[in-house]
Amino acid sequence: MKIKFVFLLVSTLAISKLTFAKQPTEVNTVMQLTQQLQAQKGKVVYIDFWSSWCVPCRESFPWMNKLQRKYQQQGLTILSINLDHDRKLADEFLIENPALFPVIYDPKGLIARKYKLRGMPSSFIINRTGQIVSAHVGFNKQKSLAYEQEIIQLLNMSVTLNP
Repeated sequence: MKIKFVFLLVSTLAISKLTFAKQPTEVNTVMQLTQQLQAQKGKVVYIDFWSSWCVPCRESFPWMNKLQRKYQQQGLTILSINLDHDRKLADEFLIENPALFPVIYDPKGLIARKYKLRGMPSSFIINRTGQIVSAHVGFNKQKSLAYEQEIIQLLNMSVTLNP
């Protein structure tokens, strides 16, 4: 009886190990963002790239939270991409600067390479048809006013989407 139990236990562990070995060890962050964007089709999307060491990023989070609350009903969605190599640093940042929007962790910078970032923070504004209409580097009070005006203009544009 004891031998059967040991055999069963070893067999189960071996099968489990093989099953887990076949699963990807990391999430494809580019695919994750693509899925998020597809789910937001018909909305204006503000994508923000940030990192825990970025001082202007700390200023941008309250502004993005405010935008999310203010314009969500009109069709604005904010998505953010964290580029810290260490998830703990991002988590600590988010404790101090909570996000009312989804955060995608991209420690290898796969999305950053795809979007060809030029600095931190970087942001992209996407219209209701899914096209990038502007890209920005940096954040301060003056830039935030300009970004918000762009977003308002896009929110006020009516677009007919193909089903």
